[in-house]
Amino acid sequence: MTSTTPVKKSLLTNQTYDVLKFIAQILLPALGTLYFAVAAIWGLPKPEQVIGTITAVDAFLGVVLGLSTSSYNKSDNQHDGSLVVDLTNPNKDTYSLELNTPLEDLQNKKVVSFKVAGPF
Repeated sequence: MTSTTPVKKSLLTNQTYDVLKFIAQILLPALGTLYFAVAAIWGLPKPEQVIGTITAVDAFLGVVLGLSTSSYNKSDNQHDGSLVVDLTNPNKDTYSLELNTPLEDLQNKKVVSFKVAGPF
């Protein structure tokens, strides 16, 4: 059974998120540290302004990544569908799958995730 509920789009694609995360966590801090050290050794201009700018951009990326993570965690995008549990019949428990991901896409995944849903 395929779900007719539309899946909410993530704020960022996985690839964009991964690139921005690398920039925010590794590249910008390394660049700021490098400029700080080299500016002190070689007397490069305006180290406070350059490092302040790098830090401000890094903080902004942190906020964007945080909003993206929050949006993703609140959406059903992290799951390939739902395992719907129906316990309303006292003689028989019923389970069904509602897929958010097309079957042909599931066969290429190494891990499939389902949210458990239903009246408990």
